[in-house]
Amino acid sequence: MPAPAQIAGYRRIVLGPLSLRIRPRPLFACGVLALALLAAATWALMRGSLPLPAGDVLAALTGGRATPQAVHIVREVRLPRVLLAMLVGAMLGLAGAAMQTLTRNGLADPGLIGVKEGASIAVLIVVFGAPGLALVWRPLAGMAGGLGAALAVCLLARDLSGLRFVLVGIGLSWLLSAALLVFLTTADINDVETALVWLAGSLHAAAWPALPGVALWGTVGALALAFTARAADTALLGDAAARGLGVRLNGLNVVRLGSSVLMTAAAVSCAGSLGFVGLMAPHMARLAVGGSQTALLAGSALMGGVMVLAADTAGRLAFAPLQIPAGIVMAVFGVPAFLLMLWHRRDRL
Repeated sequence: MPAPAQIAGYRRIVLGPLSLRIRPRPLFACGVLALALLAAATWALMRGSLPLPAGDVLAALTGGRATPQAVHIVREVRLPRVLLAMLVGAMLGLAGAAMQTLTRNGLADPGLIGVKEGASIAVLIVVFGAPGLALVWRPLAGMAGGLGAALAVCLLARDLSGLRFVLVGIGLSWLLSAALLVFLTTADINDVETALVWLAGSLHAAAWPALPGVALWGTVGALALAFTARAADTALLGDAAARGLGVRLNGLNVVRLGSSVLMTAAAVSCAGSLGFVGLMAPHMARLAVGGSQTALLAGSALMGGVMVLAADTAGRLAFAPLQIPAGIVMAVFGVPAFLLMLWHRRDRL
């Protein structure tokens, strides 16, 4: 008779005195997603106004025999953009998975509580008010604005997992969207054009100075979510059961909400508002990966990276030399996918 762990899909690997229990299906699915992300990154590095063969791209990355033009295009133009797209997508996917688990609402995403709007307003204030500041200040300003919006929702709702939290977040998001429109209508027309392109979710201005800050906050948020993944699995059993098993729900909710806010604000500060990533990536990861919170987080990060990189590459190449912001491409494909998901889940909503 098979053991309960085998029935649940776990397999045990013994390496001498060490024993490891894994689930092959989520591990295999994450491996496939990682390969898809690598293939998308390779294609993005090869294609552009000057197509490059894979050999030239590899030579430019490794310091081999490549022309100076190829080295500049790969290292200084395409590689920062590809890395930023993967980082932003992974952060939004992680934030979306954490928000959906926290609110126990499959339709939640990082923009649910006005984080994107708060971060956007803070970044635009810095860009318009102090254009000479270094790029490193934009993520900090975005996180300050995002945290301010999240704190306002928490104080008004007084609960981090109920329906009131969701409704207050939606209301504040609308209010901040109106404030953002007022800010844009009163600004200089030249500044507005630049802001609108950025707000649409564009990666055209990606550069190396923006990457360290995004990578830092993304790593901090991902580690916080990973260390609280088992407690989050237990919390899904219900508040009473989780407390009975020793989970400190208040601390867990604060850590996971704070991590989601930090990653979303950092992503928005560098790439603008990319809709549907935080909403769709966790759902697609559940279908492909399944498993516990750890598997869901890994799958959501990989799926989000694939989605943003694919959208940015499509927008960059489809109508070249005209570049379509990744956020617009994401909306074009995200709306039908969202409606299809709603139809699929029509009996459970």
